[in-house]
Amino acid sequence: MKWINDLQLAYKTAGMEQKLIYWNCAAFLISLPFCYQFKLGIFYFPDWLKLLPDFHFLPYQPWTLLSYGFFHASFFHLLFNLMVLNFAGKLFQTFFTQKQLLGVYLLGLIIAGLGFVCAFSFFSLGFSTGLVGASGAIMAVLVATTTYAPHMSIRLLIFGTVQLWQFTLLILFIDLLQLFTENTGGHIAHLSGALFGFVYIQFLRGGIDLSTIVSRFFDTLAELTGKKQKSTFKKVHRNYQKTSSLPKAKVVIKDKTQQQIDDILDKISQSGYDSLSSDEKDFLFKAGK
Repeated sequence: MKWINDLQLAYKTAGMEQKLIYWNCAAFLISLPFCYQFKLGIFYFPDWLKLLPDFHFLPYQPWTLLSYGFFHASFFHLLFNLMVLNFAGKLFQTFFTQKQLLGVYLLGLIIAGLGFVCAFSFFSLGFSTGLVGASGAIMAVLVATTTYAPHMSIRLLIFGTVQLWQFTLLILFIDLLQLFTENTGGHIAHLSGALFGFVYIQFLRGGIDLSTIVSRFFDTLAELTGKKQKSTFKKVHRNYQKTSSLPKAKVVIKDKTQQQIDDILDKISQSGYDSLSSDEKDFLFKAGK
């Protein structure tokens, strides 16, 4: 179908922030028939997808430190996150590569998830059924960009032109104000991801790129699964027998011709040009051409 081909082409030519948007949208569409309670109008995610607020579960399902970040509790939850991801991802790639964006995003998810689990495991923060959403990873990308280029000018629809640090500070301030509301776990994840974004830039300035952890993991995985990109160069087969015979023929012809020219030049030097026969003159004229 044409729309499928168009979608595949759009995905192949998309930047990393757009591919992350595709992944989140795909996870949301997949979750609708399996996790959405149509009678109640809410999502109910199984424990093996969302991140549970207890360290005791992590050894048995460590993948939830990543899986939770690709599912969202509502359409508007997804929409707002993807709008900020598109905005922050494009700003990030002004200074850094797509691999670094993917690395910061995934590591931001992990750190945000660990912050959430630590807060509920070691402090009395009440009850939580679990965590879903990409907000922590997006905050990591946004704060990393802001830490690297705080005075970068951005244009907002309502506020006009502001500096990036002002926008990011406003987002962090809203998280702090809502820290002890009903979504305490979510805001702790946001702040944990933001902290990682700040730390990432500090390490990068010191010559250590933490995002290479992710790129090395995927490179190793590609080698183990045999999906490492093959070389595009092809072996060229040569016919050495023919090749070796051609230079000899050329050398013989060249030597014979040069010998004739040398003989004619010697004759000219001894007896003059008029002493040459008509054939010798024609030969020398053709050789001169």
